[in-house]
Amino acid sequence: MKIMIVIPARLASSRLSEKLLLRAGGKSVLQHTYEAAGRATVADRVIVAADDPRLVAEVNSFGGEARLTSVDCQSGTDRIAEVALMHEDIDIFVNVQGDEPELDAQVIDAVASLLASRPDADIATAACPIDTTDKLEDPACVKVVMGSEDRAVYFSRAAVPHARDGASEALLSGQPPAYWQHIGLYAYRRDFLLWFATQPPGRLENIEKLEQLRAIEAGKTIVVAAVGPSPRGIDTLDDFRAFQSRLDG
Repeated sequence: MKIMIVIPARLASSRLSEKLLLRAGGKSVLQHTYEAAGRATVADRVIVAADDPRLVAEVNSFGGEARLTSVDCQSGTDRIAEVALMHEDIDIFVNVQGDEPELDAQVIDAVASLLASRPDADIATAACPIDTTDKLEDPACVKVVMGSEDRAVYFSRAAVPHARDGASEALLSGQPPAYWQHIGLYAYRRDFLLWFATQPPGRLENIEKLEQLRAIEAGKTIVVAAVGPSPRGIDTLDDFRAFQSRLDG
């Protein structure tokens, strides 16, 4: 199968202005993410799907490949679908968020390889165990409930599955894990991606503000690769400063 990594990149950000162009260690956040994606072995090509010429210029400056996508795209998935329309030869498109400069390439490989090996699935994604109450109760930490054969049953900002008697230490440290944190990395089959981009937001999606619930509600199959903890992306100035500090060692 032919696999392409696409990095949807949006210049504006409500929480941290133009964060993809912020520089750390002599490189922009976008360049760090591009290079992290390029370390994956499953894909031969990485493209940035940008919404602004400044982002395209930044990618060109470090020798990457970028495409300027329509201003009408409402989400990163829509930008990837626009790229997919131009590449009928690609079977699987991997969505790597532009603000994930520390994403482990092995996670990309795991997600893409899982989808390639599961002809019954439309999407693959990743999750890591949750082992603290703070993270379990944090609505910014999205949870995924998995059924048999690693299929995603539901995604939520709430602590699911809900423990009637409270999330005990045994539940938080048990094997297999009871709680899983969703990692926002996706691999899509091309035909599913083009279908998905034409669908209106679903009822559950509108409630939880989680795009993947559109697929769940429509009866599509999402499979989940279990991986280790992943560094968080850059949403705030504190996140960026923490990333700078890690780079400086």
